[in-house]
Amino acid sequence: MDRHKARYEITTPFESREYQTTIAQKAVERNTLVVLPTGMGKTLIAVLVGIERLNKYPSDKIMIMAPTRPLNAQHTKSFEKFTTVPKEDIALITGKYLPAKREQMYKDATIIAATPQCIRNDLKNGRLDLADFSFIIFDEAHRAVKGYAYTYIAKKYMLQAEHPLILGLTASPGSSRAKINEITENLFIKAAEIRSETDGDVQPYVQDIEREWVYVDFPEKYKKIKSLLEECLKDDVHWLKEKHYIFTYKPSKKMLLDLQRRVGSRYSKGSKHFGTMWAMIRSAEAIKLEHAIELLETQGIPFLHDYFEKIKSSKKRTDRRLIKNRRIEEAMKTIDKLYKSGEEHPKMKKMRTLVKTLAKPDIKIIVFANYRATVEKIKNMLKAEGISAHEFIGQTTKNGKGMKQEEQIDVLNRFRNGEFSALVATCVGEEGLDVPAVDYAIFYEPVPSEIRSIQRRGRVGRQIAGKVIFLITKETRDEAYYWSALHKEKRMKKILRGLQDGKKLNKKKSLLDWTMEK
Repeated sequence: MDRHKARYEITTPFESREYQTTIAQKAVERNTLVVLPTGMGKTLIAVLVGIERLNKYPSDKIMIMAPTRPLNAQHTKSFEKFTTVPKEDIALITGKYLPAKREQMYKDATIIAATPQCIRNDLKNGRLDLADFSFIIFDEAHRAVKGYAYTYIAKKYMLQAEHPLILGLTASPGSSRAKINEITENLFIKAAEIRSETDGDVQPYVQDIEREWVYVDFPEKYKKIKSLLEECLKDDVHWLKEKHYIFTYKPSKKMLLDLQRRVGSRYSKGSKHFGTMWAMIRSAEAIKLEHAIELLETQGIPFLHDYFEKIKSSKKRTDRRLIKNRRIEEAMKTIDKLYKSGEEHPKMKKMRTLVKTLAKPDIKIIVFANYRATVEKIKNMLKAEGISAHEFIGQTTKNGKGMKQEEQIDVLNRFRNGEFSALVATCVGEEGLDVPAVDYAIFYEPVPSEIRSIQRRGRVGRQIAGKVIFLITKETRDEAYYWSALHKEKRMKKILRGLQDGKKLNKKKSLLDWTMEK
């Protein structure tokens, strides 16, 4: 079909919801950030706007970008299924194709889906020009911060395109005004369209989601270990505070990581001052101790045991110093004793009982856990109880562990088809991927990020009513993380409502500013 003469249409299987149509009608007019809960059909809004742009500028193309190949594959399938654009005019481009092949695909296709890293590289190397793209979709737009590829691509697009239009899609852009401003500035956003489950035009399409909080006690034997670790952490933190490297006696993990980067950079640039060296050692110790306490509180003895075993085998100066600490030695003796006795975190015991109660024919359950080792342990525990389960983890890393993208897609299809009833996932199950609707989502541990919390909850209540269950250890980070995410989400919604009409969007930098910088 001649792209210059074709008029594209939405096909009959597509039934847009009222809020999707309303948002799309506004998004065709100016660069828009769309904030919708996971599972509410952000992609279909992109389809509606995309077809409108192709018909308005028939000589132009459109581009879709998402962080991973499976996400981009889902986008291409949406355009194939719901539009009359010929399949051969829709290209899924990855770095696996040779540069010359990619360059030809850019020229031939009407709709292009690709990862931002691939697009950025081809822009820098002159294999791609964005002049004839009338529409670009930035999926998971909350990533458009700092040095992420979205920022570079958006700038190039606004400079090169003759008829530019940007659509940013996300379930949550973050809870701070600074981050939201950064995203809207980096994507040249002029308006925001926000919907939540409580909005009038969304409510008819939302199923009830019940929430349940399951609490477990933090064992006394764990408290003894925690006290020893906290004493060591206090020593490091007080030294850093008194030497003015930090400004509080209760720094967050992020503060400690930022400090470690700063002093590390200073040291590598030639500042071999005695204080700088000790700041590096103290901040490294504090980070390790923070992580050890988190493992104890949220994961349990086996994970803490394995962590200290790695530290014991390390030849790093900071690790050798840490292991020689009298209080650490005492804590490790208790940890070893509990580990040999087969000690489990009380949440694991509760999980076993909980899933056995919930598991029934045709019931789908997704369990979220932060660590791959926890995912493996939960999966094995469920299988031992006669519950069919499969892990769902991130892509293969340098050590060979993980799942290839093809494996991830296969697992999701098998879960959708009912081959197993429980999917045990790390954070890869949160963002974007077409995880089937489930009856129950269980948080093995709450997460402090409102973005991740919203994405996890979005796996429930799509077509049927469902329940989200939080496993929380009393008086630990579990409680702190749950309330942190909740407060961040409330703050985010308040900020976003102020942006709804576009009047409060950050317009600090103009395209002229970018041109001058270029």
